[in-house]
Amino acid sequence: MRKGPRSLALAVLVVVSTLAGSGLRASETLNARGSVEIAFSPAGDPEAALLRVIDRAREALHVQAYVFTSRPIAKALIAAHRRGVQVEVLADADMNRRGKGNAIPQLLEAGIPVAFETRYAAAHNKVLIADAEGRGCAVATGSFNFTWSANHRNAENLLILRDNCPLAKAYLDNWQRHRADAAPVTRLPWKP
Repeated sequence: MRKGPRSLALAVLVVVSTLAGSGLRASETLNARGSVEIAFSPAGDPEAALLRVIDRAREALHVQAYVFTSRPIAKALIAAHRRGVQVEVLADADMNRRGKGNAIPQLLEAGIPVAFETRYAAAHNKVLIADAEGRGCAVATGSFNFTWSANHRNAENLLILRDNCPLAKAYLDNWQRHRADAAPVTRLPWKP
C-alpha cells in the first residue's frame, strides 16, 4: 500500500507529538560559542584534561560513564565532593556492577550518589558536565572511557566544550532524563 502526503504528515505529527510529550528532541542546533579543547589518547593524555575540568568545577559535576575504573578520576571527583561541589554519577549497570577493579565503591564510600542505567542494552555515554547552569560551564565528551586503558593503550578522543552554557544545559537535561530511569546504587556487587 502506497502512503500519500497525508499519511506522511500524520506520521510526522505523531513522532513530533511523542517527542514533545517525552521532553526529548529529535535534534537541536545550538550556536557555536566558547572554546573547544581536544585530546587524543594515548599521546594526548585525555585523563589529565578531564582532571582539570573536575578541579575547576565550583557548583556541580554530572557524570555518565560506560566503564569507570580510573582511580585518578574517582579521586578528583571525591576531592570536588569534599570541597562542596555537587557530584552525581550515572554508569552502565552491566559494566560496573562488580566491585573488583571498579572505582564506583570509592565514590559510594565518599557519599557520592551513584545510579546504574538499566533501560538500555548499553548506556554508552561518556560525559562529564561541569557547572552547567553557572559560570565556567563545560561539557567533556567523546569516545574516552574513564579507564586506565582508554588513557594509555587505546586510540580515543575527548572534546571539552567550555563556556557554551546552552550546550551544557542541554547535556544536563539529557543527564536528568537518564537519571530519572536509573536505579540508585548503595554498594557493589550490585544486583537489580
